[in-house]
Amino acid sequence: MKASTGKARVEGPHCPPLTDPLAALRTPDDPPWDVYLTGTVFLDIVFTGLDSAPVRGTESWARGMGSSPGGVANMATALARLGLRTSLAAAFGDDHYGEYCWDTLQQGEGIDLSPSRTVPGWHSPVTVSMAYDGERTMVSHGHEPPPEELSHPSPTTTLERRPPGADLPPCPPRARAAVASLTPGRSAPWIARAARDGARIFGDVGWDDTGAWDLAALSDLRHCEAFLPNAEEAMRYTGTDCPRAAAHALTDHVPVAVVTLGAEGAYAVDRRTGETASVPAIEVEALDPTGAGDVFVAGFVTGTLAGWPLADRLAFAGLTAALSVQEFGGSLSAPGWAEIGAWRRSVGCAEGQDPEALRRYDFLTALTPADPVRPWPLRRAVPTIGFRRSA
Repeated sequence: MKASTGKARVEGPHCPPLTDPLAALRTPDDPPWDVYLTGTVFLDIVFTGLDSAPVRGTESWARGMGSSPGGVANMATALARLGLRTSLAAAFGDDHYGEYCWDTLQQGEGIDLSPSRTVPGWHSPVTVSMAYDGERTMVSHGHEPPPEELSHPSPTTTLERRPPGADLPPCPPRARAAVASLTPGRSAPWIARAARDGARIFGDVGWDDTGAWDLAALSDLRHCEAFLPNAEEAMRYTGTDCPRAAAHALTDHVPVAVVTLGAEGAYAVDRRTGETASVPAIEVEALDPTGAGDVFVAGFVTGTLAGWPLADRLAFAGLTAALSVQEFGGSLSAPGWAEIGAWRRSVGCAEGQDPEALRRYDFLTALTPADPVRPWPLRRAVPTIGFRRSA
C-alpha cells in the first residue's frame, strides 16, 4: 500500500481585520504571530430549533441548520476576528469537507495555515451538534491522522512528508501567546518549547473521563500563565464546593485563574497583582451555544495581550461569548469588532437601558468602529456545503 503524503497548501489573499487591538504595542522585533494553537479541525453540522432532546425510535425535525469548521477552528477564528495574527497547526482531509474548512479558515478568516497539512486519503472528522434548552448534545466521528502529520513542522521544512525517522523539526512558530488544551496524564512537548521561546500560554481543559481530577496530572499547567476551566471542572480539580474558592485554590498552581460560571458570568484571580474580578453574564437570546467557551478564551487572550486590567479582560471575554451564541455554529458565530460596536450602539439606544451598566464597556470605545458599515460581511454557517467549479 502506498504511503500517504502530507502537503501544505499555498496561502491565498484574505481580508485584514478592521481593528488591531495590539497596534500601539507592536514593534519591528515582535514575533510574526500573536497566537499559535494546534488541535483537530472538525466539520460541525449544527441543528437548532429542537423542542426537546431526540427520543430513541422517533424522528426529530430541526427548524434551523448550519455547517462550519469546528474543533480548534472555533478558537482560531475567534482570535482572528478580534484582530490577532493567528497561526494554526492541524491536519486536514483531502475531501470536500477538508477543502471547505481549509478555504474558510485561510481565505475567509486570514488564519495562517503554513504549519498545517492536507493528508491524502484521510477523511475529515465530523461533529453533529443538536442545540435545545440552551444546551447541546454532540455526536462525533473521526480517525487519528498518520502520526507523521501530527508533528509541528518549521516554516523551512519541505512540504512533502519526510521518511520515517527523519528529524522533523517539532518547533512551533514564534508567537506572543499560545492556547493549549491540557489533557490529564499527557504532556505536549511543544507547550514547553513555546513557553521557553517567550510565548504566554493560556490553558483550557475538558472533562476528565478518568474521574481522577488530579491537578498533578496536568503537567503542562506549570507552563501556563492562565488557566480557564468552567465551574464544575475547577471545583472537581481543587476539591472545593464553591467556584470562587476553586479559583483562589488554582492560583497555587498558575498565576491567573479564570472560572466561567455559565449564566452567572465569570470570576478571575491574579496571584501576581492580587486582583480579583467578577463579571455577570450578558443576557441575550441564545440560538446555539456551540463554541462559546472558545470565544470566551479568545476574548480573554486578546485583552491580556492588549494589557487591559483583569476586570476589563473578563468583561470583554463574556461579551464576545454572549454575542457568539446568537448565530449558528462555533467558529463562524464569533463576533468581529463591527459586531461588538453594533451591540454597544443597540444597547445604548435601548429603552430603559442603565447608562452606568453600559459605561462598563467604555474601554472599548477606541476599538469599536463608529461607522456601522463594514467593508465586507462576516461569513456565517451555511446549511449545505458544496463546490461549483468553473470550466
